[in-house]
Amino acid sequence: MIALGRYNLLIAKSAGNPGWWKYAVAVLAGIGVLWWAAIGSQVSFSELGKGMPWIADFLGRMLPPNWEFMGKLVKPAIETVQIALWGTLLAVILAVPLCFFAARNISPNVAVFHAMRQVLNITRGINEIILALIFVAAVGLGPFPGVLALALHGAGMLGKFFAESIEEIDQGPIEALRATGAGPIQTIIFGVIPQVVTAWIGVIVYRFETNLRQATVLGMVGAGGIGFELVGSMKLFQYQDTATCILVIVVMVMTADYLSTRLRGWIQQGAR
Repeated sequence: MIALGRYNLLIAKSAGNPGWWKYAVAVLAGIGVLWWAAIGSQVSFSELGKGMPWIADFLGRMLPPNWEFMGKLVKPAIETVQIALWGTLLAVILAVPLCFFAARNISPNVAVFHAMRQVLNITRGINEIILALIFVAAVGLGPFPGVLALALHGAGMLGKFFAESIEEIDQGPIEALRATGAGPIQTIIFGVIPQVVTAWIGVIVYRFETNLRQATVLGMVGAGGIGFELVGSMKLFQYQDTATCILVIVVMVMTADYLSTRLRGWIQQGAR
């Protein structure tokens, strides 16, 4: 009886709150969108189950890894790190001047703000692999197209993060500097950068970690690095060499993740 009374009370409260149906409609709409997306993307767990033996067969051919192939991967692995370093550096160089025009609170006018935001949207909206293909066609095979692809895409990503961090700063120092007659450059140097430099460094470190993972993939389209060896081994059906490449990539990513985590922690402690 007590449980029945509580149920009736819940129904009465729901009936007294006419807004409950909005949540029900939202849930049903969400389920409908997911169902529509599943149909369009042909999600089929039964087909995945049927393909599991083929996956097991492929993995079986990769074992054991060819450890003798490891020596050949030292130079491509170093090249991948170099691509990520220069891609990140050039992205920062491109993003820093753009972000001040893309920040609403310090942009010269609304037209410049919207135009610069669209520039950042376009640069980060094009995938790194597509950019790498374009630069490979322009400058040829090798690591340099990978650097350019990471730099251009990274400039859009970093520019957006930099601009958003500028929009969240305290306006008090900015207004004080302007009241004293400081120009735009002085305002940026003494009022903006000191408030955002810690956040910027953390984002740059994270971007380098992301670029390292992306650099391993760009080699698949001829942009150098260990990805080039990975694709070559797969095309030659040398799956044990492929397994060695994957292991090296995993170790590189894990190392970069560990170092970036420690560095971000050190930066945060220094900011306190």
